[in-house]
Amino acid sequence: MAPVKVVDPTGREVGEAVLDDSIFGVAPNIGVMHQVVTAQLAARRAGTHSTKGRAEVAGGGAKPWRQKGTGRARHGSIRSPQWRGGGAAHGPKPRGYRQRTPKKMKRLALASALSDRARSGSVIVVDRWSFEAPRTRDAVAALDAIGATGKVLVVLGDDDADARKSFRNLPPVHCLHVRELNTYDVLNSDVVVFTSDTLPTSGSGSGGHEESPGGVGDVDGAPNDGGGDVDGAPNDGGGEDEGDGHDGTGRGPGEEGGDSGA
Repeated sequence: MAPVKVVDPTGREVGEAVLDDSIFGVAPNIGVMHQVVTAQLAARRAGTHSTKGRAEVAGGGAKPWRQKGTGRARHGSIRSPQWRGGGAAHGPKPRGYRQRTPKKMKRLALASALSDRARSGSVIVVDRWSFEAPRTRDAVAALDAIGATGKVLVVLGDDDADARKSFRNLPPVHCLHVRELNTYDVLNSDVVVFTSDTLPTSGSGSGGHEESPGGVGDVDGAPNDGGGDVDGAPNDGGGEDEGDGHDGTGRGPGEEGGDSGA
């Protein structure tokens, strides 16, 4: 486990923290990070695009001219795709772009991103944010004191409301709750700033939507539809339970169909 200095908002060293190797010491898997980030960005798409086909465009109910004898090409409607003002052929319709990403893949991608930042010395641990009141000037001074430059990701906890209000007006700073920590925001930042309370560890409880290191949340935000069993197989209600003695017809063992012998 690699040690890292713990500083206060003035930049003074106040202790030392240990980065968990299972989160900050793994070999970055570029392919997994790419797939998870692609799924996360796809889930952000609204998918509300829509065009009208020839059946949805107003007009065009009458045949523009007779089939034969005019010397012109035959047509049945002025709302066909080749006409100006006609319907769109194979145009986009509302759809969802959400992709299903396995939990283990999300955890590996996040650990890979954090390990890459830790390896480059871009992980900073602050003891705690001691803002007496929300003030952007104090936030700028704190970032300068701890050496956080460029695009900064500040990971906050439940008790950091004043810190969130202080940082949120700074364009290069992005604030996240520890349960919202995800691969895209880590890779999209130059420096990741944790507090002693929000530093992810493998033993900390999961407070997000899914089980992840340090209690971080779902990456792509895909809801659990609850439509399957524990092992992921859909439960169609038509199968038999093991050891219940039923054959799926509603009869118990030894029961025959038809008359009961009366």
